[in-house]
Amino acid sequence: MWHGRFREDTAEIVQHFTQSLDLDWRLAPYDVYGSIAHVRMLEHVGLLEQREAAVIEDGLRQVLQEIQDGRLKPLESMEDVHMNIEARLTELIGPLGAKLHTGRSRNDQSATAVRLYLRKEMYSVGDALITLLDAILDRATAHRHIIIPGYTHLQQAQPVSMGHYWLAHFWALARDFRRVLFALESVNECPLGSGALAGSTLPLDRGFTSVMLGFDRTSDNSMDSVAHRDHLLDCQYAMTVLMVHASRMAEDLVIYNSREFGWVILPDAFCTGSSMMPQKKNPDVLELVRGRTGRVIGDMVDLLTMIKGLPMTYNRDMQEDKRALWSSVQIARDVLDVLPQLIARIEVDQERAVKAFEDGFALATDVAEYLVMKGVPFRLAHEQVGGVVKWCLDRKRTLLSLSAEEWKELVPSAADDLMAILNIESSVSRRNTQGGTSFKQVALQIERGMETLEVFRNKLASYPARFAL
Repeated sequence: MWHGRFREDTAEIVQHFTQSLDLDWRLAPYDVYGSIAHVRMLEHVGLLEQREAAVIEDGLRQVLQEIQDGRLKPLESMEDVHMNIEARLTELIGPLGAKLHTGRSRNDQSATAVRLYLRKEMYSVGDALITLLDAILDRATAHRHIIIPGYTHLQQAQPVSMGHYWLAHFWALARDFRRVLFALESVNECPLGSGALAGSTLPLDRGFTSVMLGFDRTSDNSMDSVAHRDHLLDCQYAMTVLMVHASRMAEDLVIYNSREFGWVILPDAFCTGSSMMPQKKNPDVLELVRGRTGRVIGDMVDLLTMIKGLPMTYNRDMQEDKRALWSSVQIARDVLDVLPQLIARIEVDQERAVKAFEDGFALATDVAEYLVMKGVPFRLAHEQVGGVVKWCLDRKRTLLSLSAEEWKELVPSAADDLMAILNIESSVSRRNTQGGTSFKQVALQIERGMETLEVFRNKLASYPARFAL
């Protein structure tokens, strides 16, 4: 395509080194869609005759069919997806195929195909994320009355509803859904017509093309259009935080499923055994979620590092911008395929969970707050209850084994009504502040979660790729 300038052909080893087909052949259908819109625009502004435009579009649709059928095999000698499609078009319709590239560069052509592809991918991720959120909300509903230990520093802290635990992950992943929507918005801008960097002397109608391809808007600056990768970073960031949240949830479930905790029961179908130890039931799926998260974090660093020092506008480094993101999107989609099915079958051993509270120390904060209600300053109440815990530890006693008389002796402000709050059901029920773990607040959160999912479904429904082609 550049023989007019060069005195010799590109070396075969250079063709192999610079080809991008391993990255961009998946863009082939979207490159054709962009080309059809471009041809219609060229006819619209008078740069192609109606007959010419019809022949080129028919040829492009034939190429698209060959791509979808798997009959068109890309050639490395053609370097990338764009040149393979243009070459095949020219084979089909003759010299008229040379008019397809009028008024455009591979810079804006590629940027357009990537955006069309990512619009579809982010929609798919969002749809799968709704499925995961729905599964978590189902578990929150099923387990809302089950009480489990809550932890800070992985040390037992306070009793919580298992429904409350599930909802903690629900709201984190709901923020991830909003990040996916933001990425969709970021992607939904049309750069076609920006040319290599400076626009065109030809009378292109960029708005016409943008509408044809279903974009919300047309990009504002031709240099920025081909140079920036903010939309890729937005997609990558959404995938990265989503995977970090999935990894944290996986880590919890791995720990709570272990023999030492043992109150989360994972479905056998989503675990594996040991080739040597007959008793083993390993949470391999959850461990792989953790492991693959590291790759996605690395992809984020890869993309940022690639872009940080590039001068305006396009540089060949940018050919590699898709490698990290393609990997991250695939990992996220794989995780979103398996996690909802796993989570939907998780059960809780309530008796095992309650056993964790046998020493009663998880109720220490309840006692301190009880004393506050009796007029004791919180810091003094904290010190007094801490002293009781120490007294129990020294004597190998549990907090729940203390009688009302012993409480009154150890804490002067304690009264007979203290004994009524020294159980985990009371502890959970009384935490009724907004967003708290009380059964009432968990029910309200579930209700809000259902409303949120409905809003998400409606928002996502407005984003499917609709081409006027």
